[in-house]
Amino acid sequence: MIQLRVGSHPIEAELAATPATRDKGLMNRTVLPDKRGMLFVFPDERPYCMWMHNTTIPLSVAFIDSRGAITKIAEMHPGSDDYYCSDKPVRYALEMNQGWFLKKGVTPGARIRNIDKAPPGR
Repeated sequence: MIQLRVGSHPIEAELAATPATRDKGLMNRTVLPDKRGMLFVFPDERPYCMWMHNTTIPLSVAFIDSRGAITKIAEMHPGSDDYYCSDKPVRYALEMNQGWFLKKGVTPGARIRNIDKAPPGR
């Protein structure tokens, strides 16, 4: 787990920093507490895509560059095999309950604090 913050909003994020944990993500879960999310840590900064295969919780994903700046937020649909991709090179993706970023007024350009404490992606 890692404690993150965007603006005044705390986030408790599970880490997905290995191929196995990134592949599994939030699959087969039925609930995600409100301030909880999952931080996907990639081994290098480049464009990445996410998907919702076997994921039943509606999620939003924020794509984040190596400086901690959100570059894009996408609304993802449960059970979909569609790809949701970053528009720019990113180092991280943060999944939260769908609509969380919108409800908190978090938009592209916002900075995720403490993201530099995440382990390196493998």
